[in-house]
Amino acid sequence: MLLISGTAGGTDLTGTLYERGERSPSFKGAPDDDAPYIWVCDAFYEVESGGQTTEIGGRELNVAFESPMPHGFETRETAIDAAEEHIRTQFARVGLDPGEVEITVAQAEPEAQ
Repeated sequence: MLLISGTAGGTDLTGTLYERGERSPSFKGAPDDDAPYIWVCDAFYEVESGGQTTEIGGRELNVAFESPMPHGFETRETAIDAAEEHIRTQFARVGLDPGEVEITVAQAEPEAQ
């Protein structure tokens, strides 16, 4: 399992990439188990009212979150590329330059059995 994170504007966003052979999410809308790589991450966007008030990039704004939408991929490279694009897109949705997002990919610690 990989944790793929993006940092920009004083905040960060992290999603999970489940790799071949790992137990992937099974909630409503999750891709079927045949996809060898499954990406799950929150999505957010700026709203005029409601949402959660936060400071991003030196601005106070209201942010609303969408339910995580898992996506299945056939190759690890394609999954990581899509994850990075997803993260950059979320920051762009709140007015930050997607090119300024620092992306990190880290192996997750194994879960305790």
